[in-house]
Formats: sequence, C-alpha cells, structure tokens
Amino acid sequence: MLPQFLQALQDSAVATAIREGESLFPWIESVHVLAVTLVIGSIAIVDLRLLGLASRDRSVLQMTALALPVTWSAFGIAVITGTLMFSSNALSYARNPFLQAKLLLIIGAGLNMAIYHLYSARGASAWLTPVLTPTRARIAGAISLALWIAIAACGRWIGFTLHTLP
Repeated sequence: MLPQFLQALQDSAVATAIREGESLFPWIESVHVLAVTLVIGSIAIVDLRLLGLASRDRSVLQMTALALPVTWSAFGIAVITGTLMFSSNALSYARNPFLQAKLLLIIGAGLNMAIYHLYSARGASAWLTPVLTPTRARIAGAISLALWIAIAACGRWIGFTLHTLP
C-alpha cells in the first residue's frame, strides 16, 4: 500500500514539475532552509533562555510569547516545502535513513515540547530570572536544543546521500 502511494505521489503533476523543472526544486529548497532556520532559531532563543545562557533580562513566558508565532508559522512553511521536495522523489526519499532519522527526531522534539508545556512549564510565570528557572525546564531546553541541532544535521545529509544509497 505504501509503495503504491509513494509512486502515485511521485508521479503527480506537481512532483513531476518540481523534479523536471530547472529552478523549482532549488527555490522550494531555499524557502525550506530559510523556514527551518527560523524554526530552529526561534526555538533556540527559548531554549537558551531556559538554560540561562541568553535573554537573561526577560522571563521565560516573555520569550515564549515572542518566539512561538514565528516558530509555528515557519514550521508550517517548512512542512509544506519539505513535503513538496519529498514528493519529487518520494520512493528514494522514503528509503533515506537520514530523512527517517530527521522525522523521528522531529517527533521527539514535539514530544519534548508537549511534555515541557504540559508538566515542566508549570509555574513559568515565576521564572523571572535564570536562577528561578527549575532544573526540569533547563533539561527540557537542553534536550530541545540537542534535538534541533540533530534535525538540522540529518537534513543536510539527506541531499548528499539521496543518490548514493541502494
């Protein structure tokens, strides 16, 4: 079932235009890279504040309120552009271990974020200084930062290994 879906996706008019056009893929990839940069950058701002390494004069809630709209907007654009690039060669991309790892790491980052917001962020309104930020929040920030660095690394390896893997 999955191979047939992937083949149909790859054979779609949009995927064919992306794959066979001279400049469509590079434009989509450029927008994807910019969106991912905004995602990771905006998340890193909050993570570094949680760790007490940046924006020490602002509360965690202030940093989160400023960063989340950018994060979610950029994430939406990254998902759309990533899906478009995937469609252009779906069968090969689906077998790429770096894409598989990237997707698993994104799920891990999402779970880390959900756990943070559901449990660790309780009482965040009182974290006015880095000293008041609890260890559980610092750990969530460190895990998030590590996951997003790994996501970026895997993303870079996808294009370099796409045609070299069996």
